[in-house]
Amino acid sequence: MSIQQVRDYFRPLGREGDILEFPTSSATVELAAQALGVIPARIAKTLSFLVEEHAVLIVCAGDAKVDNSRFKAQFHCKAKMLSHDQVPELVGHEVGGVCPFGVKEGVQVYLDESLRRFDTVFPAAGSGNSAIQLTCDELEEYSRSLDWIDVCKGWREEE
Repeated sequence: MSIQQVRDYFRPLGREGDILEFPTSSATVELAAQALGVIPARIAKTLSFLVEEHAVLIVCAGDAKVDNSRFKAQFHCKAKMLSHDQVPELVGHEVGGVCPFGVKEGVQVYLDESLRRFDTVFPAAGSGNSAIQLTCDELEEYSRSLDWIDVCKGWREEE
C-alpha cells in the first residue's frame, strides 16, 4: 500500500486533498515535526505490534513511549513490535509511512490517551514523506479505532 492507497481511502470522505506531501523525509517523529513546523509531540506515530498472531497498531503522541506493564495489562501479553519485514506483510504499509488508514483486513487500531492533549495531530499518510492533520475525533473515526487506551509513558507531567 502507498500514499495513493491512503488517498483512495480518504476520497469517499472528501479528505484526499488534505494529505500533505513533503520534499524531504517525514519517516521519523523528528523529521515529521521539522517538515510540518510543529513540536514532535503532535506527530501521531503509529507503532506496530504482534498480538496473538495478528497486527495491532497503536497510534500515540510523538513524545510517548509504550510502557511494557501497561501494554501487558491491556493486551495480556508482552509487547512485541513487528519486524521490519512483517510490517508491510501484516499491516500493508512500509516502515516510515505506517498509518492507521487503508490497512489490511484484520489489523486492529487503538488510539493512546497521549494524543488527547492536542486539538489536532499529524499521522503519516502511507509514505515516508506524508502526513494529514486531523482532530482526535477525526482520527478516531477515520482510523476505525477499536478504543482509546492508556499504554504509554513519558508524556505526562508527573512521569
